[in-house]
Amino acid sequence: MLLLVDLDNTLVDRDRAFRDAVAAFLAEHALPVGDLAWALGVDAGGSTSRPDVAAALTGRYGARVPEAAIRGLVDGGAARRVVLADAARDALSAAREQGWACVIVTNGRTVQQETKIRRTGLDRLVDGWVVSEAVGAAKPDPEIFRAAAALVGASPYEHTWVVGDSPQADIAGAYAFGALSVWIANGRAWTEASYRPTHTAPDVAAAIRHVLRSGTQG
Repeated sequence: MLLLVDLDNTLVDRDRAFRDAVAAFLAEHALPVGDLAWALGVDAGGSTSRPDVAAALTGRYGARVPEAAIRGLVDGGAARRVVLADAARDALSAAREQGWACVIVTNGRTVQQETKIRRTGLDRLVDGWVVSEAVGAAKPDPEIFRAAAALVGASPYEHTWVVGDSPQADIAGAYAFGALSVWIANGRAWTEASYRPTHTAPDVAAAIRHVLRSGTQG
């Protein structure tokens, strides 16, 4: 039994961590508080490439902010602030106690994502992780899910669930991979017409609990 779980905005609230990092950055450099909304728009929930975010910040602030400060915000601002909720921690522990192999499957840069995993203690709660930069494939490409299954020696097509917040990356990826899925809605409505999650949950703890209740039946 294989449980593949997304990292950003699923196991950890990456957007909140980045927002807090930007707020601290603006305060440290005496920049307008109103620039918070602009910076979050540029970041687009982490979907904008880090070099493009850095270029936008440099273009806006120029010589007013040292290049090292911008690089620090972009490369590690969110990673240094993420936290793992107790409910998520408990749900992962329960999954492993019940015999599920748990693997984090995340798009992003290896250094950033592994910093988040180790900082929150997730490295001690899962059986492993795969990062898109490291394996050369990004969700929704089924290859990254195959890499995750191979990591723990699991069959990629038997009793596999994918949990994540992104319709395009996680749920479409699960559909292409042939896995069951739980979408973390985060207050949103489902809008995709060509595919749907097996189940929708309000947060990752509820999602994992659903998987454990459903077991191998879907």
